[in-house]
Amino acid sequence: MTKAARIMSKFIKFLLSFGPGIFAIGYTIGTGSVTSMIVAGNSFGMDLLWVLFFSCLFSGVLIYVSGHYYLVTGETMLFAVRNHLPLGKFIAMAIIITVGIGQWNSLIGILGITSNVIFEILQINFPGISESQYLVVLGLAVIIIGTFYTLLLRGNYSLFEKVLALFVSMMGLSFVFTLFFVFPLPSEIIQGLIPKIPKVEGAGILVAAFVGTTMAAATFLSRPLFIQGKGWSFADAKTQRNDSIVAAILIFIISGSIMAVASGSLHGSGTDITHVLDMSGALEPSVGKFAVSIFFAGTLSAGLSSIFPCLMIVPLMIADFTSGKLDVTSRRFRIVTGAASVLALSVPLFGFNPIRGQIVTQVFNVFGLPLVVISLLVLWNRKNTGLELNKLWTNVIMCFALIFSIIISWNGLADIFGW
Repeated sequence: MTKAARIMSKFIKFLLSFGPGIFAIGYTIGTGSVTSMIVAGNSFGMDLLWVLFFSCLFSGVLIYVSGHYYLVTGETMLFAVRNHLPLGKFIAMAIIITVGIGQWNSLIGILGITSNVIFEILQINFPGISESQYLVVLGLAVIIIGTFYTLLLRGNYSLFEKVLALFVSMMGLSFVFTLFFVFPLPSEIIQGLIPKIPKVEGAGILVAAFVGTTMAAATFLSRPLFIQGKGWSFADAKTQRNDSIVAAILIFIISGSIMAVASGSLHGSGTDITHVLDMSGALEPSVGKFAVSIFFAGTLSAGLSSIFPCLMIVPLMIADFTSGKLDVTSRRFRIVTGAASVLALSVPLFGFNPIRGQIVTQVFNVFGLPLVVISLLVLWNRKNTGLELNKLWTNVIMCFALIFSIIISWNGLADIFGW
């Protein structure tokens, strides 16, 4: 084994040591997150860094709470909601519907952008394929989704974790590496941590997309199931806590790097980002062709790392609701993930703009978030469960997370309907 291979092997083992946090990063940082961060950095510089910071803070705590609740009680999220909350059955069903719609919408946008990224890379070397863009993009989308569906049918939790570790490591290294070529002023970073929403059209939708992709409700819902798949018990409570912290920090670093690259190279240039190729043309003068290629590799990895979790989420939630068990082998799992795979082809099939489509689809993710946070708050404060430690600070942060999610949801709705 070469030195480079040994280093990569050690790095992947390092990522795998944090376990289910890999899925949290996969759910959170996809092409939707990349797109939102690029558009934000291009349009507003670092002004929305505060949204990212609070989203990651709240997300880290919610990941920890859902995981710790499972280790103490042995109950997964929707199973507990159904059995312990007033009208719990209907609340759990509402969560499945809202989160499912949001994640499937995200999957549609992810596949659209990923297939377009690959097409544009091919177009650089084979200009003649431009005349057949629709068919090539559609063919690429079919190959991508077909490959992932096949892996789902033949895989297990361990395989999913290893595949995600590979894509997440490529994604993180690519975006952080690109940041070395262009970096915003420290004063811009400090000012970006001061809460404010730019008074321009579309800012509310973009902020909602930020929260929808960073505070992904699917992450908190699936956390107990992936801990179950990992085989952790209450003896791993400290590992679970550290896994939550590292996941939140990595999400902030990777997402912040994307925003900073866009801010440092695009902000103030008057560039409109309406197509995937616009990112390449706009970044190249500042960072060079090599860095743009690395950035595109990160974007591609972000998309691929999110396809697995988004395909799995609906059957996982249904299994959680019915039995509280991780199910990746049943006939129901195969049928539902198959339906999601077909639905994912919507953007390339109908020729929608993947950039605009991805931002709009991310907004849907935020609307089920308040319901999930409320459910977690109620479960976390149930009596006689053994959940006595750290309740004060977790309750305070979760209450702020709830207020934050409601405000952001309202702003997103106001921008969409022009209120």
